[in-house]
Amino acid sequence: MIKLQVIGNLGKDAITNSVNGKSVINFNVAHTEKFRDASGQQKDRTIWVECAYWTDRTAVAPYLKKGTQVYVEGNPEVRTYTKNDGSFGASLTMRVLNVQLLGGNRSEQSGGYAEQSSSSSGSGMTVAAEVGQVEDDLPF
Repeated sequence: MIKLQVIGNLGKDAITNSVNGKSVINFNVAHTEKFRDASGQQKDRTIWVECAYWTDRTAVAPYLKKGTQVYVEGNPEVRTYTKNDGSFGASLTMRVLNVQLLGGNRSEQSGGYAEQSSSSSGSGMTVAAEVGQVEDDLPF
């Protein structure tokens, strides 16, 4: 098994669809790395990952808004295609197993936190309340 882990920002709001009676949440994540080229100039390299989260538990979808920072892990796939000009292109896609919101979007650093994960059977989900909320009863 190959596992891919990405921390980045959502490029657009997530879309929830139903395919053959199963729910899927589609979104894309951009990860930008800073590096120096051979001449010492600082450069940015952005990699986009198209994500498909197949789950019946879609409670996290409303929180997946453009600009929100997320941690996503899953199984990667590289898809190749032919462009309009006849050349070949490739895109990185991921079948998501786990998604976690890391904070608000770039313009709004406060907000809710949600975590959703699934095993290969698609079970398991945790949704936490707003970050600023303090709980009286700790589970430990």
